[in-house]
Amino acid sequence: MAGRREVPVDPGAGPVQRFAFELRKLRTEAGGLTYRAMAERAGYSITTLSQAAGGEQLPTLAVALAFARACGGDPAQWESRWHQAVEEAAAFDPESDGGDARPPYRGLARFETDDSGLFFGRDRLTAELAGLLRRRRFAAVFGPSGIGKSSLLRAGLIPVLREARESPEPRESPEHPEPGPRLSGIRILTPGDQLARTRELLREAIAPGDGTGGDTLVVVDQFEEVFTLCHDVAERTRFIDLLLTARDPESRLRVLVAVRADFYGRCAEHRELAGALGDANLLAGPMSPAELREVVVKPAAAAGLTVERALTTRLVEEITDAPGGLPLLSHVLLETWRRRRGKTLTLAGYEAAGGLDGAIAKTAEDAYGRFTEGEAVTARRVLLRLISPGDGTPDTRRPADRAELETTGTGRVEVARVLESLAGARLLTLDGPSVDLAHEALITAWPRLRGWIEEDRDRLRAHRQLTEAARAWEELGRDAGALYRGSRLATAREYFGGPRHTDELTAREAAFLTAGISALDQEERARARTTRRLRVLVGSLACLLALALTATAVAYWQRQSALDAQRDGLSRQLAAQSAALLESDTDLASLLAIKAYRTSPTREATRSLYAAAAVPLEHRLTGHTSTVSTLAYGPDGKTLAGGGFDGTVRLWDPATGRTRKVLAGPEDKDDPAFVRTLAFGPDGRTIATSGNDDARLWDPDTGRVRASVAVREPDDDNMAAVGFDRDGRALAVTESGQVLDVAGGRVTTTLRGPTGLEMAVAFGPDGRTLATSTRDHTAQLWDLATGRMLFTLRSRTGVVSSLAFSRDGRTLATGTEDGTVHLWNTADGRRRTTLTSASSRVESMAFAPDGRTLAAGSYDGTVRLWDLATGRAATTLTGHTSPVMSVAFSPDGTELATGDEAHGSGGGDAGVRLWKVGTNRPRATLDVPGGDLQSVAFSPDGETIATSSVRMSARDAGTDGVVRLWDTATRRARATLADGLTGGGSVLFSPDGRTLAISDSPRGQLWDVATRRPRTTLPVRFVNGMAFSPDGKTLVTVGDGLVLWDARTGRPRVELPKAEEGSPVAYSPTGEFFATTGGRNRDIRLRDPVTGRVRSTLSEPEGSASPKGARGDLPLFYRQVESMAFSPDGRTLASAESDGTVRLWNTDTGHLDATLTVSLTEGPVELAFSPDGRTLATAGGSAVRLWDTATRYARASFPGVDGAARLAFSPDGRTLAVGDHRDRLSLWDADLPLPAEAVTGICRAIHRDLTQQERALYLPDGEPGRVC
Repeated sequence: MAGRREVPVDPGAGPVQRFAFELRKLRTEAGGLTYRAMAERAGYSITTLSQAAGGEQLPTLAVALAFARACGGDPAQWESRWHQAVEEAAAFDPESDGGDARPPYRGLARFETDDSGLFFGRDRLTAELAGLLRRRRFAAVFGPSGIGKSSLLRAGLIPVLREARESPEPRESPEHPEPGPRLSGIRILTPGDQLARTRELLREAIAPGDGTGGDTLVVVDQFEEVFTLCHDVAERTRFIDLLLTARDPESRLRVLVAVRADFYGRCAEHRELAGALGDANLLAGPMSPAELREVVVKPAAAAGLTVERALTTRLVEEITDAPGGLPLLSHVLLETWRRRRGKTLTLAGYEAAGGLDGAIAKTAEDAYGRFTEGEAVTARRVLLRLISPGDGTPDTRRPADRAELETTGTGRVEVARVLESLAGARLLTLDGPSVDLAHEALITAWPRLRGWIEEDRDRLRAHRQLTEAARAWEELGRDAGALYRGSRLATAREYFGGPRHTDELTAREAAFLTAGISALDQEERARARTTRRLRVLVGSLACLLALALTATAVAYWQRQSALDAQRDGLSRQLAAQSAALLESDTDLASLLAIKAYRTSPTREATRSLYAAAAVPLEHRLTGHTSTVSTLAYGPDGKTLAGGGFDGTVRLWDPATGRTRKVLAGPEDKDDPAFVRTLAFGPDGRTIATSGNDDARLWDPDTGRVRASVAVREPDDDNMAAVGFDRDGRALAVTESGQVLDVAGGRVTTTLRGPTGLEMAVAFGPDGRTLATSTRDHTAQLWDLATGRMLFTLRSRTGVVSSLAFSRDGRTLATGTEDGTVHLWNTADGRRRTTLTSASSRVESMAFAPDGRTLAAGSYDGTVRLWDLATGRAATTLTGHTSPVMSVAFSPDGTELATGDEAHGSGGGDAGVRLWKVGTNRPRATLDVPGGDLQSVAFSPDGETIATSSVRMSARDAGTDGVVRLWDTATRRARATLADGLTGGGSVLFSPDGRTLAISDSPRGQLWDVATRRPRTTLPVRFVNGMAFSPDGKTLVTVGDGLVLWDARTGRPRVELPKAEEGSPVAYSPTGEFFATTGGRNRDIRLRDPVTGRVRSTLSEPEGSASPKGARGDLPLFYRQVESMAFSPDGRTLASAESDGTVRLWNTDTGHLDATLTVSLTEGPVELAFSPDGRTLATAGGSAVRLWDTATRYARASFPGVDGAARLAFSPDGRTLAVGDHRDRLSLWDADLPLPAEAVTGICRAIHRDLTQQERALYLPDGEPGRVC
């Protein structure tokens, strides 16, 4: 069924009809869409859209734009058309009542007493205020700025009181249940900045009246001005005391003060005033929705106008509970009235006015936009003089005389034009000689004015103080004692002393400041004369003193030099001792390193401190007084339990290293029941322990024993171990082979085989399997359900001293007395592999949760972490000084706990150490398909990583490259920019991150990162190296020549065809030069960034050899520079060479500062400085190293890099991206601690200080003082 045909609309009938006609035309051009189809696209109803094109009223902006979008129109174009139609509709109004009609709304101006017929919404508050005045002779009304206090007094309260005064009988009504007091006169005052003059006006107001017997009411509006504008405390007190005389019952005065609510606390500064306000104040709060509806509708009705219901609803919704919203409402209603349609205020007119939040700003900007350049400057000066900047309180308006506004740099005529223009826009009020802001809402609602205030707040505050000081100086007859001096004069001179700034001062202010400066000059000249007289006398004495001081200074310098040399020597000695002890006693070595650094931060001391900080010790836990025989983490990893031969179980918080609880054993100290093994239940709520002759279940929260079971024959048997089965049942096994249910106290099974399980026992992770060992060099696997022996495992290398199951139970590790570890398959009992070391007896073992690492604690105090994939000891932890009897991994595998025997760890007690493990693994790894990684780069904001990969193409025996962008947060590929590159090449972000440069063997490309499209192609045969200038305007490429490109257009600026073929290139961050290689190919050339010409050359002296350890067998012509990188300050250039070295060049002097040996097998191919310049990353051999640039010390190493890695630091320096030849991008933690952070971390970890014996041995004279 077809819809009804639209009534034709005449575009010549007016702007509303023309806009509707254009909407219909747009709909026709879109193919004659039905309104139903448009409604589905626009999100508005069919009726709303059809009315928009009806021609009876202008649609709202939102509806107009939705209509346009549904028909494929340009929203920006239609928004402009809509605003034009609104303005034309306001001017073209056949039903208008003329331009001289009095508006029913006051805008930013306050309501006056003559406006009472337009003042609505405050009947209730007016009645309450009148009643308060009837009961109290002194009262106050408080309210926030913008709540309408001034209008309430003038258009609400005063007319009601005058009506009551003129009426023969006081009337009571529902609106006015309590009539006001009988009054003979009413006066209203504002304090202003001339409080003494206001006080005289107040005296006149309370002079004896006409004898009618009524009181005189004085209303003091804007009472807060006694605090903001009057800086004379005595004058302020006299004024308030005069007001308070109204409390006298014999007084014929009544007083009502209106105060901004944020000045309530200031009123308490006057004791009598605070007492008077106790129960004589009223708080003016926000209007209710019904009252707000009256404010909107009733003034219009009084003027014979109507308000669209949609507009009323929207205004009430927006203004309800909006702080300071009434002035905004009044102003936007006035502007909407100016854009009314006939007799109706419309929603379209409201939106054209800028809406509630934008109407004031729009009016102010329209007025400001009409000013000339000179008038705009004058307007700024005028407006800022009318504001008193708050000090911990909101900014307030400040009335001023016209004379003050006529500054020395502005003419009276120009000021008058500006004032009239701003007053015409109802932004200012002109009351005789006084000028004021129409409302304080202008301060917060006009962004430009608010910006001026924030920009000049301190200067504005100083200006207000200067104005007040100049006025006081004038009143004191220009007394020199009132002039600025000292810091106040210095501040005023800084802000207003120059000729450009004096234009902003009035004649009085300028004269005051000039007089202060002149007085200061006179004082300085007098001091200079005195100084010259003294100088002759002092000169003679100075010659004598100079000789004495010189001798003293030389002696002091020599003494200090000697002390410095002594401290440096002691620092180096302690550092050497620390290095020697680091492998055997890491605690002592760490303390000596800290002492060395604090004695003097020499390079050797810094190195020793960094070496100590690299020890992965997190905490040293104390408390056990005997051997720590067993350790276990709770299932959530938040609790570590340790059992010892002292008969206690200690519970620690691994995060802080603090003891949470101690589960005490028997009270018999002579024969403590030592804890042999312990285990957490699956839910972490139970701990099982085995001791001499019993097993117990503990509640870790209360520390109480829940259950226990004892061995049957205490004299002949002992508990060997405890564990939990998959059902959470605690089991214990005795040395005689009995398996007991700890909670039930019964024997569940007996192991059928060899007895005497005195060596080692371990429960399988599911509680179904048990491993044991005996002295005959064998270990046994048992089925706990049947008690049957499954396998016998023969070590052949010694007695099995330790056992450990992997997390999945498929592997059993056996450690022997000769230091060998065997790995067995628990399914068939076959040996998988053997781990051999030169270590001593294996005392304890534990598998990491992922099964990739085995920790083995030895009798010699070391702990080896075995990489089970390679069969090599990846790390050896040193620090224990006695056998390591227990080890345990945290559930997440990032922490290892180790416990030792009683006579080590400093002080004789047994110790537990928590180690951070897994640090030599990347934070994350990204699989990058597409072949070998050729290049990696971080975007300047750190949110994106660009990678370039290349693989050999079997089709044409060539290469196939691809460039991808990765999201660093999600670690997923965002986009593939270039696929099918023939060279792969490298990638490089421009400094602003908007452009990505890609080098490809036949060409180079510049890509737009935002659009992910190529911006331009560089016409070169191949690109080997490239670098952006720091400002991003130039790109340097080196391939079949050297070219400087305009990075924006892709056009060459400079071309040097024969220069530096195949050279790497690096641009100095300072922009002074860029570096290439040439000549012998080991020389480095620093080139001019404009011409590309060589400025200077960095080269080694003839005959210099490679450093010790480097590949000196390479011929000179082959030892070429592979890559280069500048430090962030541009003062150091690092060059990586194919002989396995990195050379650090001083670009200021051109000298070689240092040489680092990176690899003995192959040269590094990549370098990268951290953004702070403290770290240099190098890739060479099979490791990436992080070097401290100050000490040239390798602080960290990331092993396992396959081939030559590609490196890039994140902009914050905390992450190093490493790309290798295995289609893998690894993100490593590169955040190395500073010396102060290293000291804090070491002290927190070792948890002790030097002992007296250690001080006597290592420190001169046993030097006292804490190290940690």
